Amino acid sequence: MNPRRLSRRDFLRAAGIGFVATSAGLSVPTLLAQDPTATPLPLPQGAAGKLTVIHRTEYFQVVQQMFRQTVENYAAANGLELDISTANPEVFGDFPAKMLAAVQAGNPPDLGYNQLNIPALISLDILEDVTDVVETLTSRYGATVPVESQFNGMFDGRWYAIPFMSFTGAWFARKDKFEAKGIDVQTLATFDDRREACLEVSNPDENFYGWGMTINRSGDGHGLISGVIQAFGGRFVDDSGFKVIFASPETVAAVEWLVETYTSDRYKPMLPPGIESWTDTSNNEQYLAGTIGMTLNQPSVYAAAKANNNPVFEQTAVMHAPTWNDGTLHEAGGNGWLMIFKGAPNVDVAKDLVYNLLDPANYVPMVQNGGGLFLPAYANLWTDEVLGTDPNFAVFRDILLHEEPYFGQSHPAPPNALVGQIDAASITSQMMVNAISGAMTPEQAVQDAHDKIVQIFEEGGAPQ
Repeated sequence: MNPRRLSRRDFLRAAGIGFVATSAGLSVPTLLAQDPTATPLPLPQGAAGKLTVIHRTEYFQVVQQMFRQTVENYAAANGLELDISTANPEVFGDFPAKMLAAVQAGNPPDLGYNQLNIPALISLDILEDVTDVVETLTSRYGATVPVESQFNGMFDGRWYAIPFMSFTGAWFARKDKFEAKGIDVQTLATFDDRREACLEVSNPDENFYGWGMTINRSGDGHGLISGVIQAFGGRFVDDSGFKVIFASPETVAAVEWLVETYTSDRYKPMLPPGIESWTDTSNNEQYLAGTIGMTLNQPSVYAAAKANNNPVFEQTAVMHAPTWNDGTLHEAGGNGWLMIFKGAPNVDVAKDLVYNLLDPANYVPMVQNGGGLFLPAYANLWTDEVLGTDPNFAVFRDILLHEEPYFGQSHPAPPNALVGQIDAASITSQMMVNAISGAMTPEQAVQDAHDKIVQIFEEGGAPQ
């Protein structure tokens, strides 16, 4: 398939692959580090003989400084004039539009580092084929991780972006609180296991609640709802990714389980006051305040505890996702990418800089200082040195080295932009409002959500 000529269905599929992380219950780390901002200044213009690099901002400034210092050292060692600047780090920022304009004007920067929807950039035909670079890196450092990187950075068998770092969401638990009740959190495999353990450790009289996840309209809430649905055997779409099959007895059973969790007298003691109206930052705030025992989140909550010397950091255990009811485990991750733009004046120099950035002497210190938000993107860079940085890094590694791809809401089909619209329309959280409020039975709430998803697909050009 020529990236310059995408059919409607190909474009819907490609443009939606960037939803892998968010639809799997993950959120982009930078979103929790700062508010969305426009690119503050015009992007620098590339020119022959001048190395031009633009990069995203990092949660930990020391990591950003290490990145910049590596680039500056490389330029100095090679006698190159250097222009290096930052750009909008958010997936939904103005970076793609500005890069399209730069390529069309014939003066793009040489190298970019960001965490973007690469397939959408490929569809704009503004990225160089970098297959040779990725093949060189994998020969040195092993396979790219997570496995989902191939569905993002590759197109028609060719790489158009270079995996630079990886990240993944996970479950986080206060191991000290659970150990005090004789519970090893790493043995809590299923949603049922975790729900019962969270109830056991809860003590409302001491303002401590085990369950720290909402089903309100939010990325975290949508991730939890989708995870429970899939664990019970429900699916959003069939294997093609374009046929809606949401309404099913399995999905209804999942909704019933969630209704029980959030409304029954039995589980009321484990729910923090106001959890029904939490936003994406609420569980971070509550966890860091020491009032909840378990939550689903990006490592930003973990990184914030480390950065602020919060005592909960030393008492935090990182956990795998719950297994599904059939006993299988499904986990996903995402990447930050290095990109060389079409028409860049110094392509060979940019490629050489990539090798320099991923040299373990430069790369490993960034990982060690990244607080779990900047992790290796190649299997063999998960060295003993890296793993020795933090005892929880081993769990992050196992998640990212998971061999079977997990595509979030579209699973087992690769994501597409229509599936991505499900959470954009807050369909699953509204479904739970309908069921929990009693406005609809679980069966009615599921059917109502199914009908709304069908409408999205019909209007998007996928007849049902």
